[in-house]
Amino acid sequence: MRKSIVASIGMVAVVMTAWWGAAGCGKQQPAQVGIPPETVTDYVHAVIEADRTFYTVQVVERLQKRGKMVASEDWRVKHTLPLPAQFLMESGDLAMKTGAKVQYRLVGAWPINPQNGASTEFEKKGLESVRSHPERPYTETGTSGTEPVFRALYADRAVSQACVGCHNAHAKSPKRDFRLDDVMGGIVITIPLARTNHEGS
Repeated sequence: MRKSIVASIGMVAVVMTAWWGAAGCGKQQPAQVGIPPETVTDYVHAVIEADRTFYTVQVVERLQKRGKMVASEDWRVKHTLPLPAQFLMESGDLAMKTGAKVQYRLVGAWPINPQNGASTEFEKKGLESVRSHPERPYTETGTSGTEPVFRALYADRAVSQACVGCHNAHAKSPKRDFRLDDVMGGIVITIPLARTNHEGS
């Protein structure tokens, strides 16, 4: 499942590379070439959401209801399934290692682990925005180091009872009255805006 996310994001990266390569092949180019960054992050978000929802509903919930397997925080030690949030974070770490330069991470509005909360002004403002308007992402154009990037924060909703039950029952959860479809946080997606280097093309 994690590999399917990474493979899909890799395909998006190929599209982005082709777009930037085409932009670098001539001296004069139109002001806008290729796919807008907002559309690219929408593509990436759709893949992430589809795979995580499938994992949550068809793997975690299904196996737990049948008594076959459970999901837990210390899944590596107990040899259980990772929680849906951990699944997303692990796949995000794996995607970073592919070299595609597409990054994504989960940010909790009421995180059980404080390290998973908002750490930048963009993330803080983004969480406020999607809590009020979950139907649209909060975006900005900025930099990562010296590289120009586009960021989008999408609402992260409680897609299943497994998400709701975990947060409502956890001893360290700062909020314990979640309901299905509530906004629990956000998914931050960052993509590069600089063209890849195609000198000599």
